[in-house]
Amino acid sequence: MACLMTREFAEREITPTVKECERQRRFPFEIIKKMAPLGLLGGVLPQEYGGSGIDWVTHAIIAEELGHASFSICLTVSIVQIALVEMSILNWGNEQQKQKYLPRLARGEIIGCFATVEPNVGSDGAAIETTAIIDNDQWLLNGTKIWATNGSVADLTIVTGQTDKSKGSHGITAFLVERGTPGFSARQIEGVTGIHSADEASLSLVDCRIPQENVLGRVGEGFRLALSSINHARYTIAAGCTGMAQACIDACVKYAKERQQFGRPIGSFQLIQGMIADMIVETQAARLLTYQVGYLKDKGLPYAKETSIAKYYATEVALRASTNAMRLHGAYGYSDEFPPERHFRDVMGPIIFGGTNEIQKLIIGRDALGISAFAP
Repeated sequence: MACLMTREFAEREITPTVKECERQRRFPFEIIKKMAPLGLLGGVLPQEYGGSGIDWVTHAIIAEELGHASFSICLTVSIVQIALVEMSILNWGNEQQKQKYLPRLARGEIIGCFATVEPNVGSDGAAIETTAIIDNDQWLLNGTKIWATNGSVADLTIVTGQTDKSKGSHGITAFLVERGTPGFSARQIEGVTGIHSADEASLSLVDCRIPQENVLGRVGEGFRLALSSINHARYTIAAGCTGMAQACIDACVKYAKERQQFGRPIGSFQLIQGMIADMIVETQAARLLTYQVGYLKDKGLPYAKETSIAKYYATEVALRASTNAMRLHGAYGYSDEFPPERHFRDVMGPIIFGGTNEIQKLIIGRDALGISAFAP
């Protein structure tokens, strides 16, 4: 039911406006507000915290529908608001933090952000340079974060900082930083290739005083918190990219039926049918790999390797699908009058987000060989 409702909402509210939102690079506040009463901002949160209490497979189907309509909205809501922010607070926060933030996030009253990447720190999260020093029963945060999705519009940001550098990854702690905290500022990053309706920002923390009650999880657990939340994000990225690939298929099927060459629709040509068939097979495989992860998550079984497989494969499928869709549309594919142009630009983001696909291959290889290729 939730999946059908999401599709109907996307067709009614997102699809008709996505082109202009992307052209104007406008953050879709109005659409996000409309999603809240439908339960699309609460997702897998338990009902006691304002969520819908859906299972993880349903979450993937909803993310797929949003990715089909607009990856910008899928990224903003399903990947960041739900998978990164809400799940971090649900799984690592204390009861006071859950009661304070989760219902407001689910109602769309506040927008969340998760900030861990830094100018000099990407996949090596243990090397975080942002410092957090205890000072008069408060934490003093100093540092810079970059590529923080929702960063310049967020009301609440989860920030990771190094509380004890001598402990490496065990010295990292997560903090809840609210908008308006003195010393905390955000600047939108301009000139990005795609996902133009989403918000990417760099964050600056200069002597930000964070009270003890805003430590998320225990001191020193920030790295584990980040890894667990990023796994939720990777799973949701796979679902959103499956939706993006399906959108390319749908656009190609429609165009191949309508476009006439040599006196007949181009869909009657063998090369066109072969291209579409390849896209359909790969997209279905990506969908099933993603659903497998959701099944494992719902059953409480290990899912880290399977998440990397799904994220790697689904994003690469979306890249191939958008590339082939551009080719199939010919010169029209080079214009934003047709959807493939947007998907072609958008897909490079999720290939990088949540750990690059090269990192996913190292995770898969390490699991198979029992040998780590990661730098010590």
